[in-house]
Amino acid sequence: MKYILVTGGVISGIGKGIIASSIGTILKSCGLRVTAIKIDPYINIDAGTFSPYEHGEVFVLNDGGEVDLDLGNYERFLDISLYKDNNITTGKIYQHVINKERHGDYLGKTVQVVPHITDAVQEWVMNQAKVPVDDDKKEPQICVIELGGTIGDIEGMPFVEAFRQFQFKAKRENFCNIHVSLVPQPNATGEQKTKPTQNSVRALRGLGLSPDLIVCRSAKPIEMAVKEKISMFCHVEPEQVIFIHDVSSTYRVPILLEEQGIIKYFKQRLNLPIDDQPSDLLMKWKKMACRYERLLKVCSIALVGKYTKLSDCYASVFKALEHSALAINYKLDLMYIDSAELECSTEAENSVKYHQAWHKLCKADGILVPGGFGIRGTEGKLRAISWARTKKKPFLGVCLGMQLAVVEFARNCLNWEDANSTEFDPDTKNPVVIDMPEHNPGDMGGTMRLGKRRTVFKTENSVLRKLYGDEMFVEERHRHRYEVNPELTHCFEEKGLKFVGHDTEGNRMEIIELENHPYFVGVQFHPEFSSRPMKPSPPYLGLLLAATGTLNAYLQRGCKLSP
Repeated sequence: MKYILVTGGVISGIGKGIIASSIGTILKSCGLRVTAIKIDPYINIDAGTFSPYEHGEVFVLNDGGEVDLDLGNYERFLDISLYKDNNITTGKIYQHVINKERHGDYLGKTVQVVPHITDAVQEWVMNQAKVPVDDDKKEPQICVIELGGTIGDIEGMPFVEAFRQFQFKAKRENFCNIHVSLVPQPNATGEQKTKPTQNSVRALRGLGLSPDLIVCRSAKPIEMAVKEKISMFCHVEPEQVIFIHDVSSTYRVPILLEEQGIIKYFKQRLNLPIDDQPSDLLMKWKKMACRYERLLKVCSIALVGKYTKLSDCYASVFKALEHSALAINYKLDLMYIDSAELECSTEAENSVKYHQAWHKLCKADGILVPGGFGIRGTEGKLRAISWARTKKKPFLGVCLGMQLAVVEFARNCLNWEDANSTEFDPDTKNPVVIDMPEHNPGDMGGTMRLGKRRTVFKTENSVLRKLYGDEMFVEERHRHRYEVNPELTHCFEEKGLKFVGHDTEGNRMEIIELENHPYFVGVQFHPEFSSRPMKPSPPYLGLLLAATGTLNAYLQRGCKLSP
């Protein structure tokens, strides 16, 4: 097993996740089996109870793990399926060690950060690195490990010490450290500054790790003189300094790395049995990146949600839309609309914001209402759904978006004026969305219906079934506490809102489709988590096709994309 540790310096959010994913992609293109681990030094057990404004979206895995969004990057780039134990947190490690102490495994000993916590980290990494993540179920050959945060953070110290020890346990030819740093360019001088990188590398060396590669992030391409300066003051060869500037799309990053000789370096440094040239996989990435940059036609989608101030809150949704737009040769124009700004209360308080939000919604080619929790902004989402339904605008509702589509239909088509979800109004007389029987309102962490579940189509006359290739069932990832009330579904079906998909028992409503509408679809699951750059998610692809007026032609071709 070969281990590649990716650390970061100067600032967090510098792009370690994309760098780690891109390195994995390059190695996979050379024919190697690659897995990935993300270490988050926070004390939370997992990401499940975070607000998306803390660390971005919560990504859900097949096994129900609620994890950091970087695991989504790994899955999309490497086309693999990871597990909850591929995300290590301080909370998980300490819980593991404390449970062992209570069990008596350390009887008679003082349990300390060194060696017990550091040993637990190393043991966890070695065990998880062996778990197959590809469809062929073969053991990986390379494990890319991303250490979250920045070097010098107090909460990350036990992990840095664990890897200082681990480099000797694994041996030099099996362990490599890549340090990602920032090269700022102040507007006052316009000069690219190397001092932050020098200080960051010095701090890393002081903790016992020496970088094999220094990846320098910058806004603009870095000059050769800067590369030589970093090489000299950071005690590495010039070819060990890699530049990654801001690019038009993340698809470019693996290509930039490959162009700077990273394959040759890894082959020598880790003694890998590979050729110097990448295979067809990286050529596909190059073609995809070039195609992305040449797109001329634009499709605009309005994303109506609560967490619109930070794009990372809907990272997987954005990627799923982007994959679908690229598949049909359109450039995506994603307009984020705060759902609260569509409400009547905003019109009274700030009419400019209100009219700007509605202007965005009205000019969009399609409307998407993603998942979420809590009552804030729900009335705005309901108004957006009503607009999409009555104006025949292509619409996709995901999780809460589907539930609210049912609420909107009940209020405006069934005339149940107080129809609501028990999440927002526990005493409603028409509870069209209810909490699930097994939901435990005590503990919040890990108590939802999580992970990959099967959805069975109950009719052949379904747009989504055709988009999925006319399969009898699909398996997608879920994350919800509430569901459509199965006792009331017949009322909706009589009026044209069809529940075309349900769970294997037939009790849980999973997919809705509205009759006599270009594309009005709701799904209880989260199809965005399964979307891949070269295999877009069918519900999102359907939205883009409908928004560009090409859905019927696509279905008539037997769900084949035009060249």
